[in-house]
Amino acid sequence: MIQIEKLDKVFRTDEVETVALNNVNFNVDKGEFVAVMGPSGCGKSTLLNILGLLDNPSSGSYRLNDTEVASLKEKERTRLRKGKIGFVFQSFNLIDELNVYENVELPLTYLGVPASERKRRVNDMLKRMNIGHRAKHFPQQLSGGQQQRVAIARAVITEPGLILADEPTGNLDSKNGAEVMELLTELNRQGTTIVMVTHSKHDAGYAHRVVHLFDGSIVANIPN
Repeated sequence: MIQIEKLDKVFRTDEVETVALNNVNFNVDKGEFVAVMGPSGCGKSTLLNILGLLDNPSSGSYRLNDTEVASLKEKERTRLRKGKIGFVFQSFNLIDELNVYENVELPLTYLGVPASERKRRVNDMLKRMNIGHRAKHFPQQLSGGQQQRVAIARAVITEPGLILADEPTGNLDSKNGAEVMELLTELNRQGTTIVMVTHSKHDAGYAHRVVHLFDGSIVANIPN
């Protein structure tokens, strides 16, 4: 599903040049669950942004589902990303002005899914995530664990083949964090490919494989 070869990412200003990724080679098979670990500033989030087509590399190759995407313009990246890649963030990124139902429905609205189909899929998803009783509540009325459930529901409502998770339990206590990891594991069992950035060795233990980044380079690739 993901094939990356000799990938570099350099951020430049007038005074300084920062190498965020250096000669990265990285593959993810369809249906895999891969964790990416490393110290702060090692390039984990930069890699995730490139995998999610939010940014382009400075050089190298990135093939997603056998399509070369490394040098696509932003409009093309957006088109490819829509409905095919789901994002789960540490900070939830829910829209405060929308209730739970509306937050989860939003990606389907963007894709032009008919109202009756949206209603069926959202209700099914909220039930599946055990959050249906909170459908009319707003994000600030929910616990952190409930907010992350809503965020995951929104990420998977379009049935994407790939989920990218950036520290998905970073703002949660251990109980809620374990529930979120079980949810991601269940989605993976059902066939969704997951790449997760984490500082947590415990969370990384849920993955099939752990990739270690250091100073923008992959220094280890260890099966679990």
